[in-house]
Amino acid sequence: MTEQRITKRLVDSVVPTGSEFTIWDSDLTGFGLRVRPNGARSYVVVYRAGAGRKAPVRKLTLGAVGKLTPDEARHFARQAIGAVAHGHDPATEKANSRKGLTITELGEMFLDEHVRPKRKASTTASYTHALQSHLFPALGKMKAERVTRAMVARLHLQLELTPGMANYVLAATSSMFTFAQKRGLVPEEFNPASRIEKYRLQSRERFLTVEELERLGDALREAETVGIPWELGESKVQSKHLPKTENRRTVFSPSAVGAVRLLLLTGCRLREVLHIKWDQIDFDRGMIFLPDSKTGKKPVVLNAPALAVLASIIRAGSYVFPGDDLEQPRHDLKKIWDAVTRRAGLERVRIHDLRHTFASYGAGGGLGLPIVGKLLGHTQAATTQRYAHLDADPVRRASETIGKTISAALDGKNSEVAPLRPRLTSAD
Repeated sequence: MTEQRITKRLVDSVVPTGSEFTIWDSDLTGFGLRVRPNGARSYVVVYRAGAGRKAPVRKLTLGAVGKLTPDEARHFARQAIGAVAHGHDPATEKANSRKGLTITELGEMFLDEHVRPKRKASTTASYTHALQSHLFPALGKMKAERVTRAMVARLHLQLELTPGMANYVLAATSSMFTFAQKRGLVPEEFNPASRIEKYRLQSRERFLTVEELERLGDALREAETVGIPWELGESKVQSKHLPKTENRRTVFSPSAVGAVRLLLLTGCRLREVLHIKWDQIDFDRGMIFLPDSKTGKKPVVLNAPALAVLASIIRAGSYVFPGDDLEQPRHDLKKIWDAVTRRAGLERVRIHDLRHTFASYGAGGGLGLPIVGKLLGHTQAATTQRYAHLDADPVRRASETIGKTISAALDGKNSEVAPLRPRLTSAD
C-alpha cells in the first residue's frame, strides 16, 4: 500500500501487479484507489463503524474508474465519512438494502421515486402496467441481484404473441435496473435486461374503408339504442337462467359511444380524448386546448360533427368522459370497442386505427401532408410521411382513367383513344 494524492494522472498511470493493492489518498484519510490483479480499478473508502479502536472496519466501494472522476469519488467519500460521524454505517446499509430487495420491491420503488415524479401520466400508466401485469407476476418474488438475463429473456419469449408489449416490458425492466444501479441497489453494470434482442415490429397501419365505416356507424347506433347482442358460447346457449333472446343485449352509454366517435372525427389519441375536461373546450372557436399530450401542448380543431358529438353529451363532473368516479377520467373503451367491432365484422382493428383512418382520409383527399400533420399534432414532418402514398388522389384518378382506356382498347372494345398526330416541323 502507498499513499499519495489521487488524481487522474495517477489513476491513468497505475499498472496492475499479480495481487490486489490499494493506493490511499494523502489528503483524505480512508479514501483510496483499489487495483485488482485483472486491472479493474475502483474507488473505496474505509472507516470504523462505531467509536473506539475495537469498532469493526468497513470498506465501501464508491464506484469504478471511468464512471467516477477522482474528484467525484473524493466527494462521495467525504459524504460517507460524514454519515459515519452521525452514526450511520454506509457499507452495511448498502449490503442490507441489496440483500432483501425483491423485483417487486425494486419495481415499486422505481415507480414511486423515479417514474411518477419525472415522467408524464401516460408514461407512468404504461410503465406501471408493464411491470405490474407482466414482470412482477413472473419474477416479482426473486431477489433483484439474483435475476439473470436468461430469466428476463424467457419472459420476453413468453410474450411473443404481443411483440410490442414484450419489447416495452423489456425496456421498462432495463430502465428499472439502470435506476437501481444509480441508487447503489444492485452491483454496478448489473442489468439482466440488457443485450436481449427485441422483436422486429411490422408497421400496423390499418385504415377503415367507407364500407367498413358504414358498418361501424351502424354498430355504434345499435350500441346506444337497442344494444349489442350478446355472444354466447355453446355451453351457455342451453342455460335455463338466460334472459329472453330480446333481452340479451348490452346498451352502451352515450358517453362511451361519443368517445369512439370523437376519436374518429378528430384523429386524437385515446388518452387525449378520455382526459378532455370541459374547461378545455372552446365551443365558440371550435377548439380543444389540451394542456399535455405525447408531443406537449396541443390545440385540436373541432369540425362540425365533432362539435355535435360534444354538444350531445350531458355534463357530469370535470371530465367529458368520466369514469365511475365523476372527477376521474374514464379508464378505457375496451368493452365497447370489442362489442362494436365484433358486431360490425371488423377484424384486427385497434382503437388507434381510428387515428390512422382520420389521417388517411385527409391525405387521400388531397389536403396535403403538412396540414394532416398539423391536425394530428405531429411535431416532425417525417412522422406524417407514413401517409405519403395516400397523398396522390389526382394522380390516382388520372392513372385509373388511363388504365380503363388502354384496357378497353386491348379488349377490342370501342374506346376514346385518339391517335397522336405527327408533330409539324418548321420545314412543313
